[in-house]
Amino acid sequence: MAQILSLLLLAVMIFAIVDAVTSDNWRIRYLPKVAWVLLIVFLPLIGSILWFVLGKERTAPVDHGSFGDPRRRESLPQGSSTEDDLAAVEREIEYHEKQAEIRRLEAQLKAKRSEDPKP
Repeated sequence: MAQILSLLLLAVMIFAIVDAVTSDNWRIRYLPKVAWVLLIVFLPLIGSILWFVLGKERTAPVDHGSFGDPRRRESLPQGSSTEDDLAAVEREIEYHEKQAEIRRLEAQLKAKRSEDPKP
């Protein structure tokens, strides 16, 4: 009976170590990955239980979208090159420059309309 419990504890410990080592960093909570592995090794039963109960995040991270412009949520196509990226950045800069020019011209037009009295 003691041998079965020892093998069961060993199996749980090995499973916990493998699970901790192969988990993504965003899934690990409260302690760094190395600390969790050391805790499991030095305190096999308690460390394994703590790992499965507290150490691992069970849900995927929530994507709150990008900050600011909703167009940034679009993902880049696979296989895009640096030249394509630079061209996209240049197009975005040109777009924003045109928008700034439009705002400047609208402000000038508004100022001229307010200066000229209408007959």
